[in-house]
Amino acid sequence: MLFSLTNPEIAILMMGIFLFAVLLGFPIAFTLMAMGVGFGYYAYFDPTRMEHLLDNRIFQLFVQNTYTVMDNTVLTAVPLFLFMGYLVERAGIVSRLFFAIRLASHRLPASMAVAALITCALFSTATGIIGAVVTLMGLLAWPAMIKAGYDKKFASGVICSGGCLGILIPPSIMLIVYSVIAQLSPLRLFAAAIFPGLLLAGLYIGYAITLAYFNPSIAPKPPKEDIPPRSVILKEVVISFLPLFSLIMLVLGTILGGLATPAEAAAVGAFGSLVLSYFYKTLKWKNFKESVFLTAKTTAMIMWLFIGSWTFASVFSYLGGHEVFEHFFKSMNLQPWQFLVITQLIIFLLGWPLEWTEILIIFVPIFLPLVAFFEVNPYFFAMLIALNLQTSFLTPPMAMSAYYLKGVQSKNVELMEIFTGIMPFLGIVIFAMVLMYLFPGIALWLLDTLFANYKLK
Repeated sequence: MLFSLTNPEIAILMMGIFLFAVLLGFPIAFTLMAMGVGFGYYAYFDPTRMEHLLDNRIFQLFVQNTYTVMDNTVLTAVPLFLFMGYLVERAGIVSRLFFAIRLASHRLPASMAVAALITCALFSTATGIIGAVVTLMGLLAWPAMIKAGYDKKFASGVICSGGCLGILIPPSIMLIVYSVIAQLSPLRLFAAAIFPGLLLAGLYIGYAITLAYFNPSIAPKPPKEDIPPRSVILKEVVISFLPLFSLIMLVLGTILGGLATPAEAAAVGAFGSLVLSYFYKTLKWKNFKESVFLTAKTTAMIMWLFIGSWTFASVFSYLGGHEVFEHFFKSMNLQPWQFLVITQLIIFLLGWPLEWTEILIIFVPIFLPLVAFFEVNPYFFAMLIALNLQTSFLTPPMAMSAYYLKGVQSKNVELMEIFTGIMPFLGIVIFAMVLMYLFPGIALWLLDTLFANYKLK
């Protein structure tokens, strides 16, 4: 049966089996490697040149992909940014940051929600690890909000949505990975992502303030007796907010200013996190050891995903799978906006069973050749995907941010309450995508200003 199919049909079968295996719960990285090697053995089978059973080009390709991942200088930034985030997490900086912003914003409606969202944005920028941000804020901010009388659904939506901002706001690990896949400049991706990230965070904060203004019962104001003098508030902001903010700005500034590569800037950030930990007197051997271990664990996962995905994608392309999709889209005679809507809808649906790493490494390369065909700016397309991937963490029933929060507050909130609280923020993400499409300058103005090379046609 297998040998009666054409190579493109086998490629589609390969993709279908992979998706089915993932839905069954098989490990994604090793499933990709198994599928790539298994179907690759068939694709590269050539009895005229094979001296023995294992003399197949797929094994050479697998080794080559492994070496390519290890030798990629851009990916060096991944473990350094991860270490920076994990160390900041364990240094207790986030708790002090949340407390300081909470005091500074006490006059605003939903002040604790605003503080949580700002803290999430800053912490997401420092780490880029969605699970870590949602988990930590679920332990830190969620109980404080509930104790203050906040609605459970509203508080859950704030934590889950705010914790996902790290995908978009630079220096984002996702953007680094995307730059490797799409062969785009990570510096330009960072420049393009700044305003979309600020836009989304601003919309979240605006929604929280507006909702609390018209419905104060959902987010009560703190009692006046709980607010310390201005001098105390100013001291807490200076001590807790400015050091971390300065570190993030230093990392971003050196990248966007062309003073350092992402890997070099990540090294500065990692060293800066050590300095901050020492400054806050939390630089302990236990915290350092745990940060190194978690960095190695997460980095290994990402690198194995790269190796498996590149092997899978190489075989898929060799069998003609990419040509099937290209022919399909080109034959539909679509307008650029129709192409963008269809691709973003596909990525939105893929976000249910898959994580952002698999979507980027496996499926985005299918669309990249079509970006030039439909005359879409590649950086604009990247920003649409970056915004869209927010939904993969917020869309029930596979909203991973909801499960992260449920995992740390299992006895205090129901999963359906979290899902209900997430839905307005999911709508805000979609609204932000529409805004960015209508006003491309949100993504491209800073890019054109700094580099003056890329314009949306």
